[in-house]
Amino acid sequence: FPFRVNGKAIAAGELDGFVKTVFDGKTGALIGAHMIGHEVTEMIQGFALAMPLEATEAELQATVFPHPTMSEAMHEASLDAYGKVLHI
Repeated sequence: FPFRVNGKAIAAGELDGFVKTVFDGKTGALIGAHMIGHEVTEMIQGFALAMPLEATEAELQATVFPHPTMSEAMHEASLDAYGKVLHI
């Protein structure tokens, strides 16, 4: 999910970057995430916690992320992995 459409990134003028998620096709568990850009070091712990807990795409998609925040890109990336993205 590209930062260029994230409200906080737009407000901060930090449009370069993205969040990408990778899920297991059978179990739906999060098995990887790529994050590049502004404030990603403040966000990665969410996915770092989700992976050993074997959080699924459904659980991440049901998580409420605060608005406006850069971390909303994590939610959108989880949705985007399944063609359900909201803000593109």
